[in-house]
Amino acid sequence: MNKVKIGYLTYQTFPAETANSLQTISNVRSFVRNNCEVELIFPLREKDSSGDIDKLKSFYEFSEDFKVCGVEHKYPFGKIRVAEKLLFHISHFLWSKKVFSTIKTRQSDYDVFITRSDWIFYFMSKNQLNVIFEIHQLSKVRKLILRVCKNDKNSKVVLLNQLLKEDLKNYIKNENSIVLQNGVNLSDFKILKKEKIIIFVGSLKRFESDRDLAFIIDGFMTSGLEKSYKLMILGGPSAEADRLKNYVDTRYSNSNIEITGRVSRSEVVKYLSRAEIGVLINSDENLHSVKYTSPLKYFEYVASELKVVAIDFPSHRELPFSEHIKFFNDGDLKNFSTQLRVASFSNLPKLNKDIVSLDTRSKKILDFYNL
Repeated sequence: MNKVKIGYLTYQTFPAETANSLQTISNVRSFVRNNCEVELIFPLREKDSSGDIDKLKSFYEFSEDFKVCGVEHKYPFGKIRVAEKLLFHISHFLWSKKVFSTIKTRQSDYDVFITRSDWIFYFMSKNQLNVIFEIHQLSKVRKLILRVCKNDKNSKVVLLNQLLKEDLKNYIKNENSIVLQNGVNLSDFKILKKEKIIIFVGSLKRFESDRDLAFIIDGFMTSGLEKSYKLMILGGPSAEADRLKNYVDTRYSNSNIEITGRVSRSEVVKYLSRAEIGVLINSDENLHSVKYTSPLKYFEYVASELKVVAIDFPSHRELPFSEHIKFFNDGDLKNFSTQLRVASFSNLPKLNKDIVSLDTRSKKILDFYNL
């Protein structure tokens, strides 16, 4: 059986301490395991960016082999820290146009392209190349590009949840789109004997805004579980982790709370394997968080067999196995504390974890494109 040849183009950069960079690397790995030959193509737009796969393997802790092509990025985004939103759009467009002109000369090397980049999708779609566009959120530019490319037969769209598809129904064709939630590489996770640990894993900020993790701390300390359970918060940036540590030290003496800052992937897996309850929280200030997110940490919680307590947002109601989530009302500290207690004495049913497997997700994408 011949391998499917995939060009995975993205305006993300690697390595990076972001959930979306980890998600892309995890997706690439799952395609490799599904008999695909993948080339990951991205801009070297940060000082630590690297096209050396050994550096990516070390940072993300994986063993699969695929081609890596870090492309020169002589544009201001990532180098100049002013007017970043404007510079992002300008740099993104110019880099995508340049990369496409190179890729087009060897398009026969690939069976299909996969991208999260609006402009890569646009150039490939309008030139009748086989392309799959992964959409995780909305923007005015994205809607415009989708409308312009709506009738291009070689273009397919993958959306993270049904709410996203419904809000884009006037910009895409139903037969050219599919809804696929996020997922994880199940082989990365293991289950150990569970301990009385409540855990939050992920970036301590989202879109440069506070994730209200002090709310989790306060809810835990007033839940009645603070003496029998341990609360762990894992993630960076370091300055935010230090701020939270200071918050705990000044408000609660002798608290059973550990805030680690960023830890390696293997350390994350180790902590998750022993934890009992995982927490999902986000701010209602961002539409993506409220309606469209498919948080990677949720799938890590499921893979690690954690009971989940989550803020009651429409996006979280769309998650697989959401009927087993203990939802709390946004900003309601008492309700959050109650749901922590409910989770502590509830039993987690046996779930079909294949539903959250990236290998399964990748097979569905390949089948969707008849590859």
